[in-house]
Amino acid sequence: MKEVELEGLIASRLREAYTSGPIAPFASCINGDIDAAYRIQHRNTDHALQVQGRRIAGRKIGLTSPAVQKQLGVDQPDYGVLFDDMAVVNTGIVGMASLLQPKIEAEIAFGFCADVDDPSLDMSDLFERIEWVAPALEIVDSRIANWKIGIVETIADNASSGRFVIGRKVALTPEIELVNCQMRLQENRQVVSTGSGAACLGHPLHATLWLARKLIEVGHPIRAGELVLSGALGPMVNVKHDSTYLAAIEGIGEVSVRFGSSPESR
Repeated sequence: MKEVELEGLIASRLREAYTSGPIAPFASCINGDIDAAYRIQHRNTDHALQVQGRRIAGRKIGLTSPAVQKQLGVDQPDYGVLFDDMAVVNTGIVGMASLLQPKIEAEIAFGFCADVDDPSLDMSDLFERIEWVAPALEIVDSRIANWKIGIVETIADNASSGRFVIGRKVALTPEIELVNCQMRLQENRQVVSTGSGAACLGHPLHATLWLARKLIEVGHPIRAGELVLSGALGPMVNVKHDSTYLAAIEGIGEVSVRFGSSPESR
């Protein structure tokens, strides 16, 4: 089978996973090629936009926490696309039946007020283009059976994206502590994950700068009005049915979501 045909087949099977079930790992089929994995991801992004009529809400950075990298056996970050229909309101409900193998992690989100398309972008330029910061929960989900993934699978699988929840937004100012802020994630009022901004490539804005430069490089820069989930602040946690998850990030705020059988709160 030709390379382009194989990549197309993997892309279609990933799209069909919610109806046909998770698929087997496939990194060996494409020789562990990260570029091929991104081509598969981009195929499905194009399909979502052109065929399904979905809209991009922003981007996510994955695998920024050493703890999460250790969990998944990888050593570099990746990125994926956030579509507007993946958003869940703060304190809302996610229907478990809409997901395959959900896990959850706490993050810091940034919202952009200007395009980020200058190849010479530095940290100061990035800061000026960010309008707000907020606590966030990312609900990750894998279309790969039993989460048997390496970096190739998670990249192709849109960085294992599922849903996201954004808490109260506040203007980003230099006074907001992004590195030493402590994070606690609770499941039904019991702490199940802890961390800090430093877990995210040393600084959430360092991770966001990495993403911004990468997206400029591939010709899909961050646009005004989009948001970025900057990466996990601590280990991700398996989601349980009929459970509420609340993340508190020091100096930034709280955000929560419940998993149940009810229709989703979008």
